[in-house]
Amino acid sequence: MNERDNLPRIFQANVDRLFQRVILPGLSVLPIHAKLRFGEAPSMEEFLERAKAQTDNYTACEGAKAYALILAGLFERQLRIWGRSRRTGLAHDKVRSERFRVLVVDCAREAEVDLVDKRLGHVLIEMFLVANVFRHGDGPSLTDLRSHSPELWDYERSRYVDLLPPNPDDSEKLLLQPADVVRYAAACARFWGRADKLVGAVADPPYG
Repeated sequence: MNERDNLPRIFQANVDRLFQRVILPGLSVLPIHAKLRFGEAPSMEEFLERAKAQTDNYTACEGAKAYALILAGLFERQLRIWGRSRRTGLAHDKVRSERFRVLVVDCAREAEVDLVDKRLGHVLIEMFLVANVFRHGDGPSLTDLRSHSPELWDYERSRYVDLLPPNPDDSEKLLLQPADVVRYAAACARFWGRADKLVGAVADPPYG
């Protein structure tokens, strides 16, 4: 055994600590209202309550997307570090420049990780596309994400409303929820748990 054999366990632990200590507490303080109310309000107090609920749901969605971006950035860095380690057969130049969708497949093959089980590959790619859409708005990643995970746009208007002035950007209508962030964190931890070939490896995290 050498230090590189420990990388998957270290990466899994880092994902878990970030999720448990930073992301999960942050998500827990973001209020979400099951149903938003529209139409003419009978009083100013009611109008302000409705506006607060809309703002709460919008903020929770933005927070979830920001946490998805953090997880995607961490996991991509980890993949590239692991891919550059001498224990893999991946070419260093390819690891540095390869796009995420290809990189995760290459690393999974090297680490003998099944991306089909529990839809692991699907969730990781979704996470990365969500992060790109959050950063860049409408563009190639949005088109890819709408094809990859169309359900992120499938919701009743009473659950979410875009607070920006009316605009045609589909990226602003993407609804991400705390449960999605939990799925992403679990997928990152699961990948490294299954890449971990040492005794005592945790293949599946308890939260996903």
